[in-house]
Amino acid sequence: MSQEVKSTCCYCGVGCGVLIRAEGGVITSVRGDPEHPANLGRLCTKGASLHLTAGTANRLVHPALRPARGEPAQGVAWDDALEHASERFAQIIRTHGPDAVAFYISGQLMTEDYYVFNKLAKGLIGTNNVDTNSRLCMSSAVAGYKQTLGADAPPSCYDDIAQAGVILIAGANPAIAHPIVFRRIEDARAANPDLKVIVVDPRRTESAAIADLHLPIKPGSDIALFNGMLHVMIGEGLIDESYIAEHTEGFAEQAAIVAEYTPMRVAELCGIPASDIVRAARWFATRGPALSLYCQGLNQSAHGTHNNAALIQLHLACGQIGKAGAGPFSLTGQPNAMGGREVGGLANLLSAHRDLANPQHRAEVAALWGIPEVPAKPGKAAVDLFKALASGEIKAVWIACTNPAQSLPHQAAVRAGLANAEFVVLQECFADTDTAAYADLLLPATGWGEKHGTVTNSERRITRVQAAVAPTGEARHDWQIVVDFARRLGRKLDHAAVDRLFPYASVEEIFNEHRASTAGRDLDITGLSYALLEQQGPQQWPFPQGATAGRARLYADGRFPTANGRARFVSVQHQATAEQADKTYPLSLLSGRMRDQWHGMSRTGIVPRLFNLEDEPLLQMHPCDMRHRQLEDGDLVRLFNRRGEIVVRVAAGSGLVRGRTWLPMHWGNRFMNGAGANALLGDAVDPWSQQPELKHTTVEVAKSGLEYPLAVIRRCTDLDDALRQLELARSLFDEFPYATASLYGRASPLVVFRAATAAPMPAALLQTIDATFGLTGDTGAIVFSDARRHIAKKAVALDGQLLGVRLAGETQALNWLRQAMAEGELDASLLRFALAPTAAPPASLAPRQIVCKCADVSDDQIISAVAGGADLAALQDTLKCGTFCGGCMPDIKRLLTRQPQQHPEAA
Repeated sequence: MSQEVKSTCCYCGVGCGVLIRAEGGVITSVRGDPEHPANLGRLCTKGASLHLTAGTANRLVHPALRPARGEPAQGVAWDDALEHASERFAQIIRTHGPDAVAFYISGQLMTEDYYVFNKLAKGLIGTNNVDTNSRLCMSSAVAGYKQTLGADAPPSCYDDIAQAGVILIAGANPAIAHPIVFRRIEDARAANPDLKVIVVDPRRTESAAIADLHLPIKPGSDIALFNGMLHVMIGEGLIDESYIAEHTEGFAEQAAIVAEYTPMRVAELCGIPASDIVRAARWFATRGPALSLYCQGLNQSAHGTHNNAALIQLHLACGQIGKAGAGPFSLTGQPNAMGGREVGGLANLLSAHRDLANPQHRAEVAALWGIPEVPAKPGKAAVDLFKALASGEIKAVWIACTNPAQSLPHQAAVRAGLANAEFVVLQECFADTDTAAYADLLLPATGWGEKHGTVTNSERRITRVQAAVAPTGEARHDWQIVVDFARRLGRKLDHAAVDRLFPYASVEEIFNEHRASTAGRDLDITGLSYALLEQQGPQQWPFPQGATAGRARLYADGRFPTANGRARFVSVQHQATAEQADKTYPLSLLSGRMRDQWHGMSRTGIVPRLFNLEDEPLLQMHPCDMRHRQLEDGDLVRLFNRRGEIVVRVAAGSGLVRGRTWLPMHWGNRFMNGAGANALLGDAVDPWSQQPELKHTTVEVAKSGLEYPLAVIRRCTDLDDALRQLELARSLFDEFPYATASLYGRASPLVVFRAATAAPMPAALLQTIDATFGLTGDTGAIVFSDARRHIAKKAVALDGQLLGVRLAGETQALNWLRQAMAEGELDASLLRFALAPTAAPPASLAPRQIVCKCADVSDDQIISAVAGGADLAALQDTLKCGTFCGGCMPDIKRLLTRQPQQHPEAA
């Protein structure tokens, strides 16, 4: 019997509502919840594929312990696993003190999970060494809000997008990273042709394509731009002097600073025309409500806090805050980064937006928890936490639901820290993350569709999450694991209050305690309950006792949560990036997201169709930079700097200016024989937020010298078979100076393996490759060999269909072969083309384009359905195209009008 359960998407901070359908304890489909205010039924490609990630193929299904480092982990019972963990932690704490252990957790956790982790560290153990991967994405936004407005509280909401007169997008690419927000921007533009969109980004991104004004500033020059805009506003009398006088402080000091930021000076600092700076300032101040949307481009900087502050101050100067369509609106990077911050999920925070450095706040939390005190010593933020592992200051680390061996900068140092640690616990859904290789103890946690609790999205909206299916294998909820461990550890440490500290029998009990901690705070949710959230749907905070609704917008009365009720102007000056281009490393490397993948791809990386757009790491460069280095599209290059190097393929990037390169951050050792972009990035951090500069470093690019290519395409029977074959492909990585492996496909999943060497590969290595991919023997095989040119190709057919192809020495046919094999189009009559040295497919294979990326529906599928009589409703019902984010609807309607429909009565 099937049922639909309300939940949320587990990707970005938009917090889209989803309806999960399950049958027989298995998740079978997902659709957007039309009643959820965040997305109103829309989903992006990743959200629309969530049900495809709910299998068990790469799940961690039982606790496992390594007898020794480097040895395979062996299954153990939960009691034995937690007893071992609690004894190791207790021994280290007794010998070295509470600050010798640490916890590194995740914005993927439920708020309740976050809460008990913090109580475990700060309340039971007595250490503030508990940080989160939100440090990598949102901590500068937090610090920026607190420095200017007084609290970590985004003042705007998604509905403001439709009411804005001008939208400034800075350091964000919502078309890729927050697609549902971008759909709202597109809708607003369609409804209001006068809406002006300004995009600030060093690269011409997909979001910049709809901009009325794109400002391709030099990396790291955001403060200069915002100060320059404020200079223009002041000089032209465009500021709101009465609002500044009545509701802010510190304006005179910042006005004196920006007096020096003339358009001409800023043009030089930012590398853009002075006229564009003036135009941006005038539009922001005069075109009606001004809304700014910003994300990692501002946050992931060595001066990210002041990047945020400089932008927020534009709103304060113009009175563009606290009203419909206006305000500084940070786009959250993870599904529950906001919820984690609400319960103190950073090393410098405590529950309910309290500050660890504030003695009164520590006393309030100690009283709430019934303990003598909360330790005053600051905890280690993410970058310093892993440095402390390397130095031996921290001996043990517990990592939950995150992958630092891929996501943190300066990977060599991070991995050295993990390798040096005396004890590493990984609490995780997936068994094959980069970090799993360093774990002494692996604990299986429930994943999406199995979890329950609450999450908070970018607009402060809390959603109650329900489980659709039972936990996989022996997996337990994160909060259950923490509570069980805390009780065991407390007894070993003779902590008298352990049972009182962790009395929880249900997740709702944790929520109720968290709720009590917010009384009288800026995020007061004492009026909320699980029952209310289930009956009335998601709600925004604050929602104090007695309220009937949350507050959509904050600061409408001009009062701010500061000591005197005034917002603050912060004195901010232009600062350069942490690393500057020079003769040795003359290129800027920019990093960010791909549309169809998420973080380190531990979840999205098991869905073949999510690789159909990009299935290998690809470095984009300006054509002039490529010509200067005698590079062409498709060449393999060495991308290197003082921290190391990786080998990747290069292509000309149309959105880049000279001196800038682009590489997505998702790729790591699971899909290439290197640690990806983060191996090259430095660990400089913002002094206020401790957030690292993950968006920029300097590099050089040179030919790799790897002129002998190899490619293998292997068709698989199902996803489980594909994931097994992918793991086998990874076993070959060490054989090559360049190698990648990924999935691909639609009707049939494929594994695609690419490699290259400097010289032709010996026959023995080719035999090993064939054996790895099941391509040995002569049955069904077609072979081509040219010894003079060192070309060796082999295709193997099974039951009239191509099972696999190995191309060595020449790989021109790779792209069309990949598509044809994924569709099962290479029947027996076309097999001879598999080894042809041509980039063009046989004439009988029609090219196609994916129209609906969410449902992975191509134009030929739509054309065929329409020819058979399908109208729009039928297309949406049968193919599901146009039922997710809505971005493909114009193309679907265009195909409908071009194709004559075949009605049954006319046949």
